[in-house]
Amino acid sequence: MKVQDGIIGFIVGDALGVPVEFKSGKTLRKNPVTGMRGHGTYNQPKGTWSDDSAMTLATMDSIVEKNGIDLEDMMIKFCDWHNYAKYMQGSVVFDCGITVGTAIANYQRGIPALKSGCGEEQDNGNGSLMRILPLSYIGDIDYETIENVSALTHAHARSKIACVLYVEIAKSMLKNNLTIEEHLHLAYDKIKEYYKDSNQLIYFEKIFNNDLDCLSGKGYVIYTFECVVHSLLTTDNYKDAVLEAVNIGGDTDTNAAICGGLAGIYYDYDSIPVEWIGEIDKIEEVKSLCEKFEAICDEHW
Repeated sequence: MKVQDGIIGFIVGDALGVPVEFKSGKTLRKNPVTGMRGHGTYNQPKGTWSDDSAMTLATMDSIVEKNGIDLEDMMIKFCDWHNYAKYMQGSVVFDCGITVGTAIANYQRGIPALKSGCGEEQDNGNGSLMRILPLSYIGDIDYETIENVSALTHAHARSKIACVLYVEIAKSMLKNNLTIEEHLHLAYDKIKEYYKDSNQLIYFEKIFNNDLDCLSGKGYVIYTFECVVHSLLTTDNYKDAVLEAVNIGGDTDTNAAICGGLAGIYYDYDSIPVEWIGEIDKIEEVKSLCEKFEAICDEHW
């Protein structure tokens, strides 16, 4: 099942990174992550996912319930996650980015969904990139819609372009039998053409040129994208790709989740270590949602 490949790949990557979030690459080089760990940064059980997966599942649930993209409903479901821990495995929301929290607070004050997101330079964290993967499965989705879904929390042009680029890479992997490098460059070419008049493309130059020798795992959307591309290009299987992303350090859960979504699609579900999947509580509920989501996509797109 194509949806399951990417979404389970994403969630497994997320869970691998949660216990070591904020640890430096230097620290992780001394004691690298090699499999699922428990406790750590948030003192959570082994196999726990974070806000990354919760907001991704909320996005999927909204699309299933509304048979399409409904921005107001997505924000309602983000609020349900933030306020009541819906879409989490437990009863606690232990991680929420500043920009996401601000956008949700804006919406709960009565600001419309599409006006709730933050659009300043400092709002270019990875909090919309981390939940955009489900849109890759919508066959006829346009760039404006992807941008609008990003803008619910992250409304700056740079974050929106990053989301469009990620969806384009995923869509290529879903459709074409190419190498990872070929998938990347196919997506790069589309983005460079569509946004040729944008002053934001300069921030993607290291990604476009594979100039990725100096990486930062911090949560800036460009740094995250650089880590993901590096991890995909320097490995040849799902396991090594997500472990590479985690062990760069910094925003380990998000980097590994975003990498894992693409690696899961490219290498497929069977490439994900079964013992890692088995460590994740509520994984059967995730698989059920994946089935419903894929059925909606097959029916409508």
